Amino acid sequence: MKNLPNLITVIRILIIPLFIVLLLNHHTLYGLFVFILAGISDALDGLIARKWNLKTQLGAYLDPIADKLLLVSSFITLTLLDLIPMWLMVIVLGRDVFIGLTGLILLKVIDLRSYNVKPSLIGKATTWLQIIIIVLALLGRIEPFFSIILWSTAFATVASGLHYIYRESRIFRA
Repeated sequence: MKNLPNLITVIRILIIPLFIVLLLNHHTLYGLFVFILAGISDALDGLIARKWNLKTQLGAYLDPIADKLLLVSSFITLTLLDLIPMWLMVIVLGRDVFIGLTGLILLKVIDLRSYNVKPSLIGKATTWLQIIIIVLALLGRIEPFFSIILWSTAFATVASGLHYIYRESRIFRA
């Protein structure tokens, strides 16, 4: 692979099983280290791609897939370990499944080249809250901060899902 940002993204995908194994073996601090490393690699691949004009169509698809795989596997694993409540995992995964299915439908309905999904401000805030709740869960659910972020994450996830429905429904109407 000649493209360094894409290689970094592939490595980020490949360390997800290590992250899961560490968590399942109760090595949460090592898992936190791998999670942070994945976050740094996400920023690094984007920076390199922009700075040296190494953006590719493959990277445009792989990067959000890598991000989503890490977040989804984090929520599932942390729920299995009772570090995050199941209801939050259901909200997060339900939203992601719904958005994914909507995206597949849109691909069938419209020309892929003319459709470009841009993350909304609420979507970005939701991602940050989800990352924060994962980090807090790995650090030991520091209260009351954990509960505040937990409910904020749930609210933002639902709000961003509703916003996505509203935004994308305009395409169906057009």
